[in-house]
Amino acid sequence: MAASAARRCAFRVVRRVFDGGAFTDRAFRAEAERARLDARDRAFAQHLAYATVQRRATLDHVLRELSSRPPEELDPPLRDALRIGLTQILYVDSVPARAAVSETVELAKEAGGGGFRLANAVMRRAARDAQAIVARLDEDSPEHAALLDSHPDWIARMWWDALGPEEARALMRRDNEPAESAVRANTLRTTAEELAQAIPARTRPAPDLPEGLVIEEPYDLHGSPLFASGDLMPQSRASMLVARVLDPQPGERVLDLCAAPGAKATHAAALMGGDGEVVAVEKHAGRAKAMAANCERLGAAIVDVRRGDSREVVERAGFERVLLDPPCSDLGTLQARPDVRWRKDAATVDRLVTEQEALLDSAAEQVRADGTLVYSTCTISPRENEERMLAFLENHPDFAADDLSAAYPAYAHARDGRFLQLLPHRHGTDGFFIARLRRTA
Repeated sequence: MAASAARRCAFRVVRRVFDGGAFTDRAFRAEAERARLDARDRAFAQHLAYATVQRRATLDHVLRELSSRPPEELDPPLRDALRIGLTQILYVDSVPARAAVSETVELAKEAGGGGFRLANAVMRRAARDAQAIVARLDEDSPEHAALLDSHPDWIARMWWDALGPEEARALMRRDNEPAESAVRANTLRTTAEELAQAIPARTRPAPDLPEGLVIEEPYDLHGSPLFASGDLMPQSRASMLVARVLDPQPGERVLDLCAAPGAKATHAAALMGGDGEVVAVEKHAGRAKAMAANCERLGAAIVDVRRGDSREVVERAGFERVLLDPPCSDLGTLQARPDVRWRKDAATVDRLVTEQEALLDSAAEQVRADGTLVYSTCTISPRENEERMLAFLENHPDFAADDLSAAYPAYAHARDGRFLQLLPHRHGTDGFFIARLRRTA
């Protein structure tokens, strides 16, 4: 018997991620569309693919215990089939062990070669022993927690120091759960109440975000007619909060740097009621084109998409509000973007900090007197977040940080309450850092 369509879809996604360098979310959307999965199979395939990518370190540890050949010596298709099989044994309660064994053998057969014989032997051992192997692991040190919760050691050590052991462990555990599904009602076209009625799935209002909805059932957002008509924008609650903190007003000039894919720029346009100007700058041609398409779909006519380097000044002191969401390590998005943890390392942060400093200097030049600069990242990294802000304020005495904890006490940064730090395990959404700086007259 052939492997199920959902498992074949997950297998193709995992193959594309680990051996083709693809991004999990994009690969999944493409493969699920190609397979024409129904809602139930789509949800199962996504959970299986995402969990396999997220849990790679733990899965490979178990595989080393069960197989005579380590993962790096296995043919990649066989290795990835075994990873998917182990994911079902260890992390998908709804799959009986016998089904995980037989389906994994079928995946190995479809991949070609004689590896299915090894797959059968390994999976039979897994059905018996895999749970016990994982049960012997602990979280007593950053390195041990990194193995059990499948994160690179450098991330575990950074969070251990920044958040403390208990918070770091809770955060890593949360990273391996499905991400919350949230959308922004595009108020240029509809209201949150109208959108909630139109979505054929159970929803609830998002706290602190009048235009936000959380979707509590499986729903293909990107394939929905509501997406095509521009009534909604898939966007995490943390990302939506950025434009709310920016607080753009009708008639103002707003600058959004490193703006693709345009979620925040179009949100700003909606908050302005379509009155004013939002200049959205993006360096990469493909991303700028996609952002322009998003603006058109959402009816955000006041957004002026410009391709250019965000380190270059558009207009000195030309904007009441400037938003900078620079390239960052993305460590707050590991639920929705499971491969990110395996793409970055400590050297990545060193490079990003240098880039963020240059972008901040450019952004500051373009803020009018009494104007505001909002700096946000989708990461949980002190060097990119609060340390970056403290260094900026020391070097730019004409800026002062607003105390955001007064308006958003639930998200106040533990070490400096002027800033916000959203954390997946505490707030249920992406990990975002947000600061608002005001330029003195």
